[in-house]
Amino acid sequence: MNRLMPRMPRRPRLILAGLFLIARLVSTAAQSRGAEDRPNVILIMTDDQGYGELACHGNPVVRTPNLDRLYAESIRFSDFHVAPMCTPTRGQLLTGVDCLRNGAMNVSSGRTLLRREFPTIADMLRSAGYATAQFGKWHLGDNYPYRPRDRGFDESVWYGSSHIGSASDAWLNDYFDDVYWHGDKRQSYAGYTTDVFFREAMTWIGARRDRKQPFFVYLATAAAHGPHYVPEAYRKAVRARLESALARLPSIGPKVREQLERYLAMVENIDENLGRLDAFLAAEGLRDNTILVFLTDNGSTMGPSYFNAGMTGGKVTLWEGGHRVPCFVRWPAGGFGAPRDESELVQVQDLLPTLGDLCGVGPMPPVDGVSLAPLLRGRATSLPDRMLVIHYSRMPVPRREAEVVPTIEGAAVLWKRWRWIENRKLYDLAADPLQQRDVAPEHPEVAARMREHLERWWERVRDRVNEPQRIVIGSDAANPLMLSACDWWDVFIDQQAQVRRGDRKNGDWQVEVDRAGVYEIELRRWPREADLALRAAAPAVELADGMLPEGAAIPIAKAKLVIAAWETTLDLDADSKHASFLIRLEPGPATIHSEFLDADGASLLGAYYAYVRRVE
Repeated sequence: MNRLMPRMPRRPRLILAGLFLIARLVSTAAQSRGAEDRPNVILIMTDDQGYGELACHGNPVVRTPNLDRLYAESIRFSDFHVAPMCTPTRGQLLTGVDCLRNGAMNVSSGRTLLRREFPTIADMLRSAGYATAQFGKWHLGDNYPYRPRDRGFDESVWYGSSHIGSASDAWLNDYFDDVYWHGDKRQSYAGYTTDVFFREAMTWIGARRDRKQPFFVYLATAAAHGPHYVPEAYRKAVRARLESALARLPSIGPKVREQLERYLAMVENIDENLGRLDAFLAAEGLRDNTILVFLTDNGSTMGPSYFNAGMTGGKVTLWEGGHRVPCFVRWPAGGFGAPRDESELVQVQDLLPTLGDLCGVGPMPPVDGVSLAPLLRGRATSLPDRMLVIHYSRMPVPRREAEVVPTIEGAAVLWKRWRWIENRKLYDLAADPLQQRDVAPEHPEVAARMREHLERWWERVRDRVNEPQRIVIGSDAANPLMLSACDWWDVFIDQQAQVRRGDRKNGDWQVEVDRAGVYEIELRRWPREADLALRAAAPAVELADGMLPEGAAIPIAKAKLVIAAWETTLDLDADSKHASFLIRLEPGPATIHSEFLDADGASLLGAYYAYVRRVE
């Protein structure tokens, strides 16, 4: 172990652009109503389920009786838009702020971290006397100060990064009997993932019911994101219907068919859990005074292959199918009037000010959304004329690495029936819902107006789109902590499958040192719970509903750590499981770079995991 500890140059502390002065942004708890009269809020977001994966939207295969019932009882926003991938949508949902401003603009690559200056809806409701809880997918930062507990949630049961089986998730999680974070401690949970998160939410809600405390629950499922592991009973039910519908669907091969079967089975399990939750709310006397919001995080992953509800495009595209999703809002005691469609152009950023209005919380912090409460209550039939901008940071995958840094051309502008795509093409959805014909030459005045709006919007966000958000190390709030390759800046290593096969990539962690001291940094190829040597190949593993192949052996012989001007290389034994370094760090921003090398000193890859601990 290296015990040389040269001092790094002193760096100024990172200055936050704003502070969470929540008390100045929200009203005190009760306002004019008693706590027991204020509405509860349950916000359900599913993963990778598109507009078309509901029977009430015409899907020819899936059965969703509980979602269909919710549809029939709700105000339905039929022109509702999110980002085309999950992290940007989640950050926009929780802050009401566009993703290129709030920092959470990508699914990996260090760009998932939600800027600390923006309060979340959980911050605001908690300050107004609400109990707050998050269950399921978080994907806005695995480490302090970005975890659910750091962003306004009293209770949380969640997993790391983008999906179950991500690089930062508990090793070998497979949707069944998994290990999740409970607050800041890992804990085992029995059952299938969606069942677990709904069960934990209902247990927590029951305790709030006993205390007569209003609550806010953010329940974000892991399903229907891949890998598509699901109990066989749901697959069997879908399989027969899919087989009978194949003649009416586009031609799909056997591999796509199997994944579609699994995917729709996951949706039907979500639907069953929604029905279970609804019955629970009714039995507990909570249904009438609970605002229930259902939406999905991006366009469908499977829809373009079989049924896309009359749209073009899916997840990670700027076409309508990439970002128009369902949004149902139900509050039986809220005076919304008859269930109906609302066709106004709206976006996920609107939900924070809307819920703030409905819950009597104010004043709101500055946001990019507008309140939809007047529409919901029937006090308005339309919103002021406005244009919306859809933008996000692309994944740094081969041949598209440069697109990770957003540019003005990566946007879609939405205005009434018009769609301005990539700052060069105009589509009229009224005449061309599949967006097949560019009509910019025929409507130059519309194109010019939408281009001007995009340029003004871009000027507002452009200066910060490449500004990293930093994980804080050495704080008493999180010491020790684990860094994973999911947070390498602008490098994509987000899956345990990539770790198993040993993708030859490297990247840097952007961190902020909380306080001066001696830090131990332990570099690993495998997470600690895998208990494998650096050079070893992970064995093949049979999962509850799948099989993981044997991993790759890599001839790691040395480890190097670089932080500013400090650099040290250690020789490693054949059976070494990690390489540990001690270094004295001063407060302020820093970049951590690691390398594993072969016996000749040639670089092989970066350490996928680094365990960091301030030891004095």
